[in-house]
Amino acid sequence: MLGSYTTFIAWRYLKSKRKIALITIISLISLIGVTIGVSALIIVLSVFNGFNGLVTRILVEFDPHIRIEKKLGIEDKELASIEKVIKDIPQVKGYSPFITSKAMLISDRNNRVVYVKGIDPGKAGLVSGLPEKIVLGNFDLFDSGGLPKIILGLTISDHVNALVGDTVTLVSPSFGTFGLVQPNVRKFVVSGIFESNNKDYDGYYVFVSVKSAQSLFDMRGKINGVEIRLYNINDSERIKKILQSHLGDKFQVKTWYDLHKDLYSVMQIERWVAYVILLLIIFVATFNILGSLTMSVIEKTRDIGILKAMGARNSDIVKIFIFEGLIIGLIGTVLGGLIGYIVCYIQQRYHIFPLDPTVYIIPSLPVEMHLSDFVVVGLGAIVLCLLASYYPAKRASRVIPSEALRWE
Repeated sequence: MLGSYTTFIAWRYLKSKRKIALITIISLISLIGVTIGVSALIIVLSVFNGFNGLVTRILVEFDPHIRIEKKLGIEDKELASIEKVIKDIPQVKGYSPFITSKAMLISDRNNRVVYVKGIDPGKAGLVSGLPEKIVLGNFDLFDSGGLPKIILGLTISDHVNALVGDTVTLVSPSFGTFGLVQPNVRKFVVSGIFESNNKDYDGYYVFVSVKSAQSLFDMRGKINGVEIRLYNINDSERIKKILQSHLGDKFQVKTWYDLHKDLYSVMQIERWVAYVILLLIIFVATFNILGSLTMSVIEKTRDIGILKAMGARNSDIVKIFIFEGLIIGLIGTVLGGLIGYIVCYIQQRYHIFPLDPTVYIIPSLPVEMHLSDFVVVGLGAIVLCLLASYYPAKRASRVIPSEALRWE
């Protein structure tokens, strides 16, 4: 019963006409400020989510969910023990050995330093999206008795002017007798050209078979590591811990996040900076709440005195004015969340903010809404509104009835 009357009075104070019109104006500005702040935060965080999701999709299409490496290479016996551990984990969709190193790619017209990645052509499709990204030729790295085959990125292909069926040469340094550096030279025939929409891959990566890479880099009987793809990428951290506990410290186990930790760290910092800056909009709005409620306390001093004379406790007076701030926060949060959702939905469906496709790999600004963002932003806004209403509420509770009614 007590709670209902304090709520009723708070509503009446908010809806009633004021003797001082400025109080109503400031309250309205506060409500608009909270609404704008909440909607702006949700829209910006959704855009960050969209870019983060886009980057992750592009990277994970080629990168594994988990990678196992060893500094001096993994020998055949060690590979057998790794495979045994992997096969006992039901979350694993597939795995494949790999070798990677730098080499010089030479064609008849140009040359370029590239990353050569040796993969198992029979298992590559289980851990990488390379087979689906072939735009010219075929995904074919199988030994057919002639020259070994190579797959180039589209940017590399354009740079060295090599097409499907052309012959290119890979040159890598090799330590020979007495530690002297002598080049390993191998010719390859281009069997396919891929486009991943990732400038690093398209411009600097070429793919050959593991066997060819072992010959090129003098790594017979060794590989650099094993790549693993899971059914669910969200299991990566948990599976990483399982693998690390079984394999020991001599092996490095990295997730897709670890492979690009610097990039994701920068994106996370940008996200938090944007969150803090836009939260200042709500913070300014809460100062308006503090001002309007303080003026309301001054205006309603007589009413507060009457309530206290009738038996209202200090805590009841505090509840009345805190509830006023809560109402402004709730209405602003709901309106801001609704506006943010509508804007994001329209962008997802109709692409009202386009991007130049000749510059960017996507046609419009990516947006991805998360329920957690709505909850965190909403709670943050409401808490700030409650904090702003606390001072005027405490001030109202300190009103002395005899002083408030002396001149009435």
